[in-house]
Amino acid sequence: MSSRRTKSGFIIAAAFIGPGTVTTASLAGAGFGFHLVWALLFSVLATVILQDMAVRLGFATRAGMSHALSNQIKNPLLRRGILLLVVCAIGVGNAAYESGNLTGAAIGLNNIAGLGIPIWSCLLGALAIVLLWLGQYRLIENVLVSLVAVMALVFVLTFAVSQPDWQQMAEQLFTPHLSADSLTTILALIGTTIVPYNLFLHASLVAQSEQESPHEASHYRRQSALAISTGGLITLFIVATAMQAFYGQSESLHAGNLARQLAPLLGDYAQWFFAVGMFAAGLTSAITAPLAAAYALTGALNKPADLRSPWFRGIWLCIILVGIGFSLTGTRPLVAILFAQAANGLLLPVIGLLLLYMMNFHPALGRLKNNWLANLGGVSVILLIVWLSWQKFA
Repeated sequence: MSSRRTKSGFIIAAAFIGPGTVTTASLAGAGFGFHLVWALLFSVLATVILQDMAVRLGFATRAGMSHALSNQIKNPLLRRGILLLVVCAIGVGNAAYESGNLTGAAIGLNNIAGLGIPIWSCLLGALAIVLLWLGQYRLIENVLVSLVAVMALVFVLTFAVSQPDWQQMAEQLFTPHLSADSLTTILALIGTTIVPYNLFLHASLVAQSEQESPHEASHYRRQSALAISTGGLITLFIVATAMQAFYGQSESLHAGNLARQLAPLLGDYAQWFFAVGMFAAGLTSAITAPLAAAYALTGALNKPADLRSPWFRGIWLCIILVGIGFSLTGTRPLVAILFAQAANGLLLPVIGLLLLYMMNFHPALGRLKNNWLANLGGVSVILLIVWLSWQKFA
């Protein structure tokens, strides 16, 4: 990497706004209007809090999160257990989710040129492989930041022409819902925003940047908060647009009718808006998911976290190829997805607690260690996520 500051925060925004986010936010807006926006706001705030810790950890230790965990946990049995959980949740999970990322982007492009979803998935997978194989961080960064800008433009314009009912949105915003019917959607909104692998990705990106002085940390922290907030705002626009199109309507929302049902709002341009938005969302996740897995797993396996190292390339290549394979067959790896969701559900509170521990006791942190406010925020986030999960599955 060159000495120029990186845009790592916007790569994280690109990572969490994928087809899953578009779908979940659309379902939230269609089914519950603005009554669940509180869950989105909590998710964005929680992501800012946790990613800020990851930024400071990567900056101070000059190592990825897997390396930091391995060095900080002295008990060998506990260390192996945590690293095994990382491998299972992030390695298996990202491989399972990659098919959805490629398929989501392919659905968008197929609405423009009907080559078929399998062909588009292969072409997009090949594009991701070429981009990552080149090993040029600036190129990857510029592509991802550009795609975030495209998503922002598409979804903001979509919302702007939807003639939003501001009064209804305000009323629903201040009458939040938390019920058995809405709990699944609430957890989905939280899960698609607070992504465990983004903590590993962010720490690694900051750790490998060329830092000229200790004061650079404040730049990356501000950038992280701004980028994540931007991603949250894009998600909010998706919720609002789906609310205008579907809330209170007799026909329910699903992937097959999203573009068609936007036609009353967007006219002949509905198909193009939907296609470009899904393409940008899918491609960003199709690139960042294998990239994050490579950083996390090379750290867990104590291998070089270098864009051009054989281990690094081998990990992300396997994940993309698995995603292409499932896309070609048209099947979803349900067992792997369920396993990954369970592992991620366990991983987030565990990693959150370990992150809090490291942010208070890691010797390299110095002035970057947590203060009482950061600790309060981190503990509150973890407790609320655990409580909501308990309410769902108890």
